[in-house]
Amino acid sequence: MGFPGTTGADYIDYLVTDEFVSPLCYSHIYSEKLVHLPHCYFVNDYKQKNRDVLDPTCQHKRSDYGLPEDKFIFACFNQLYKMDPEIFNTWCNILKRVPNSALWLLKFPAAGEMRLRAYAAAQGVQPEQIIFTDVAMKHEHIRRSALADLCLDTPLCNAHTTGTDVLWAGLPMVTLPLEKMATRVAGSLCLATGLGEEMIVNSMKEYEEQAVTLALNRPKLQTLTKKLKEARLTCPLFDTARWVRNLERAYLKMWNLYCSGQQPQHFKVTENDFDFPYDR
Repeated sequence: MGFPGTTGADYIDYLVTDEFVSPLCYSHIYSEKLVHLPHCYFVNDYKQKNRDVLDPTCQHKRSDYGLPEDKFIFACFNQLYKMDPEIFNTWCNILKRVPNSALWLLKFPAAGEMRLRAYAAAQGVQPEQIIFTDVAMKHEHIRRSALADLCLDTPLCNAHTTGTDVLWAGLPMVTLPLEKMATRVAGSLCLATGLGEEMIVNSMKEYEEQAVTLALNRPKLQTLTKKLKEARLTCPLFDTARWVRNLERAYLKMWNLYCSGQQPQHFKVTENDFDFPYDR
């Protein structure tokens, strides 16, 4: 959760992950044996702690944050260090292709605002198309995320907690998975909503095209947003109790391997595996 990658430590036997984030074909870049949980390894507690987000009477308004009411708003709430020139150039291309659009970023840190504004201007983006707001407290941040129209992920280091925030807010995203663990978490989050195929792309060109297509085809985006909002209370991503049961299955499998004298090994946890039944 805090360090999405291998430790390189020979005294740590296992890395709890999932099949999308850490496919076996990339197992050579991990020192640990991979334990694949079903769905997504990234646990959250939104259904218990942030149900107010689902209440339509608790929604913020764009005017509360100086956001334009009439623009299509792309958003990325990741820390600024996760951005590289390639993705920012792609965002600039998207802004230039989508009329009356803007990109909402956080002052995270504030020192990055001036440089990013200057870089965007050099790419031909109008000053009013880049909007920075301050970092907010967790509850407020999740609720106000829904004011955007589409979240744009950073491929080099994905939205992890931030990605979970926006999906719980009902905000679709576009994400491009690469090879390393930190580049694949957002894709796993999207898959665990049941709508991954509509949010995961395979190349930077496809990333740009998907973002532009969704922005210009509002009925298509509205349908995706509606499906995401409807899935929040039933999809595996936000089912904390289900995640806990699967983690306990993983622990029991690890312990059984140890007690039988076997070495740590890659394994996959399945919810219908009768070797370690849990029924709570």
